Amino acid sequence: MLLNMSLDSETSGSGRDWFFPSPSFLRSSSTQYGHRFYSHSKPDTPPTLTGIRHRRRVKFPRTPTLTNDKPQVPNTENAKSSAKNNLIFLSQSRFQFAIVGDILGLNLRLHACHRLDSLNVTSSTSQDANPGLRENFKRNLALFFSFTLLFIPLIIFKYIDYVSKSIFSDNISERVSLNKQIAYRVDVFLSVYPYAKPLVLLVATLLLILLGGLALFGVTTEDLAHCLWLSWTYVADSGNHASSQGIGPRLVAISISFGGMLIFAMMLGLVSDAISEKFDSLRKGKSEVVEQNHTLILGWSDKLGSLLNQLAIANESLGGGTVVVMAERDKEEMELDIAKMEFGFKGTSVICRSGSPLILADLKKVSVSKARAIIVLAEDGNADQSDARALRTVLSLTGVKEGLRGHIVVELSDLDNEVLVKLVGGDLVETVVAHDVIGRLMIQCARQPGLAQIWEDILGFENCEFYIKRWPQLEGMQFEDVLISFPAAIPCGIKVATYGGKIILNPDDSYVLQEGDEILVIAEDDDTYAPASLPTVWRGSLPKDFVYPKSPERILFCGWRRDMEDMIMVLDASLAHGSELWMFNDVPEKEREKKLTDGGLDINRLENISLVNRDGNAVIRRHLESLPLESFDSVSDIY
Repeated sequence: MLLNMSLDSETSGSGRDWFFPSPSFLRSSSTQYGHRFYSHSKPDTPPTLTGIRHRRRVKFPRTPTLTNDKPQVPNTENAKSSAKNNLIFLSQSRFQFAIVGDILGLNLRLHACHRLDSLNVTSSTSQDANPGLRENFKRNLALFFSFTLLFIPLIIFKYIDYVSKSIFSDNISERVSLNKQIAYRVDVFLSVYPYAKPLVLLVATLLLILLGGLALFGVTTEDLAHCLWLSWTYVADSGNHASSQGIGPRLVAISISFGGMLIFAMMLGLVSDAISEKFDSLRKGKSEVVEQNHTLILGWSDKLGSLLNQLAIANESLGGGTVVVMAERDKEEMELDIAKMEFGFKGTSVICRSGSPLILADLKKVSVSKARAIIVLAEDGNADQSDARALRTVLSLTGVKEGLRGHIVVELSDLDNEVLVKLVGGDLVETVVAHDVIGRLMIQCARQPGLAQIWEDILGFENCEFYIKRWPQLEGMQFEDVLISFPAAIPCGIKVATYGGKIILNPDDSYVLQEGDEILVIAEDDDTYAPASLPTVWRGSLPKDFVYPKSPERILFCGWRRDMEDMIMVLDASLAHGSELWMFNDVPEKEREKKLTDGGLDINRLENISLVNRDGNAVIRRHLESLPLESFDSVSDIY
């Protein structure tokens, strides 16, 4: 072992500095690892020994050399000085050997400490390296897992396609490809379930956030929760990936941003489609009507205008009402036609919906079970087809599971179909053969001038009209007393509860009102009359005979109606014997007889009237001038 030792003679009295290298010093640089020891510590004075500044040579006396000369005998002084020098040399040698021993021991201890330090550093370094390896393994596993999830569906599809090809290898022409099967299943799923599209979009968004977060966790040093949050920000806003650093994070961020743009484009498409469908349903009248005690009109005809006008007048005393019209027409067209009607609705709101009265779903859409009254209008055109459709509508109404609160009024075109409709509808259905009723009213108005104004006042809601209502306080009273119980109304009939609601006009004076009977009156409005106490009546004498003898009449009908045979039969029953009915129209005479015969009229069995046929057009004046117009008692235009 090499030992360098320095002894400073100038500082030998105060202390000694010893410099020696450790074994590692010998293997490394000569100035990096140095160890100094002080015999007397001086904390304020740093050691200045940087190397070996003084070397002291110790001169040892040489031994005498043997020669051929005679030995010389030293003198006494030289012997004393030589002995003194020997003693000094021995003491210095002992001191130097003691110091060398101490230095060797200290070097061995320092070498052992240095090896322990190196072992500790190595062990701590290995311990510190283990968590880093585990963290890198986790990130690589997350990155691998994210890419695996992307490619697993493709692998599964390819495998299924390969298996299907191997199974159906014999019938390749009849086999449906896997792509078509998957597309069909997806199409069925999206069309059958209403919330399928938002659900698929939600799952795609969550899957993109999860895969993007795992990929970011694999290429960055952030924790998993922060990577998932970054993935969501990239999906929500494609501009957030601009702050990414590094090739890997930037590639992952760009991929997530592209997926986010695709998802948000799909979301905007779904929202836009939903809003468009909602507006289209409102515009086309597909939305549901949430109303109660409303009047429901099914169908569309030229009578709708007058019907709405009368309903508006009737609801005026109640502050207005709600009328719902459903027909197989576009909602905008119906609203436009109603807006063109030249009358005020007086607080009544008219709601139009597009639908078919033959479909239960459309009937539920207009709250048919909560309607106060249901009116079924006849279609313009063929009478039999119109009545057949009305019959089917009544069948649909009776099939409502929730039941009907109000009654049904059905307009028919042919009197022969009335019995069938009442048989199907039961007590809820009331039929009105408008064509025949109008024909009879025309006959009566033709024979009685001014009767048309009375019918208009009674059957309309402008002045007085018919009302039916039950008055429990009048039960047990005779009808002759009921007649004078209403100061502001005129009783004219009874709706008998025991006869299934049959109305009897002008019953006997001795009829006693039973429980549940309703009284039919003519009044100005439903809230303008009420029964009062019986007034005092002075009895008087009335003439016994009001019957006047009938005289023959001559009546002119201009035009032709489908129910001409019914009108002729009514006239034959009401006119005096010897009356004449002139029919002036452009229908050939032979066809007239055939149509009347097909309608059930036997001309030979007419008792009171005789038919006179004339060809011509009532619009042309010269045709009218060919008739003896001054000889007719009444003229009716029955087109």
